[in-house]
Amino acid sequence: MVIIKETPYSKEEIEKLAELFEVYIKTVFDTEKEICCAGCDRHFDCEQLLLENGSKQENLWGGGIDIATNTIDYNSFINIRPKQNNRGNEIQDMVVRELFDKLTKKFFKEVL
Repeated sequence: MVIIKETPYSKEEIEKLAELFEVYIKTVFDTEKEICCAGCDRHFDCEQLLLENGSKQENLWGGGIDIATNTIDYNSFINIRPKQNNRGNEIQDMVVRELFDKLTKKFFKEVL
């Protein structure tokens, strides 16, 4: 189940988002609009949904959260952007990474 929100997820929504991978939830954030799309099989799927809803590519960053260990990761193929000096899967820009971390904690405050 994929859910796009501008407000934090409820505990029930988080449980639904975790159904695909049991304890891991893939996330894509629009860091400008502070919108989260989560629960996708591939980050690309969430990225496309956000683009269709008016987000800009340069503001979309992917990663995930392991709700069993409360670990945030910053790894996704959609993060590979040489034009934005992000040459790998990991979010390399510390400002963007800190914002991704802040948004993950905001949207998943029920489990973090």
